[in-house]
Amino acid sequence: MGVSIEHEPLTEAFYYILLTLHTPMHGYGIMKFIKKISNGRLVLVSGTLYGAIKTLQEKGWIRALDTDTASRKKEYELTLIGKKVLQDELDRLQELLKNGNHITRDESFGDNEMEIFPQV
Repeated sequence: MGVSIEHEPLTEAFYYILLTLHTPMHGYGIMKFIKKISNGRLVLVSGTLYGAIKTLQEKGWIRALDTDTASRKKEYELTLIGKKVLQDELDRLQELLKNGNHITRDESFGDNEMEIFPQV
């Protein structure tokens, strides 16, 4: 059995930042990538992004890479804990979609359907 990391469901901003940092990236790159993959629906301004980055670092989910001290650009990457948190969130979201699709498509969950969804 895997290691359990207790945390609340991720905000959309945290989710996309962790997802983006699947490959190390600097702040401006994170903002551009999130805007692109969300089709422009989520646009993080620098204050929001860097506040989130600070929080994610404090949680130990991401870390700054060692870079040239002359460069102002910091690159960030997921930690092992951050990878686990991201995978947990992906699993949670997949379960939500699976359950929603089963209910809205009127598909059966199997023998325990009545226990899961009692008749009202």
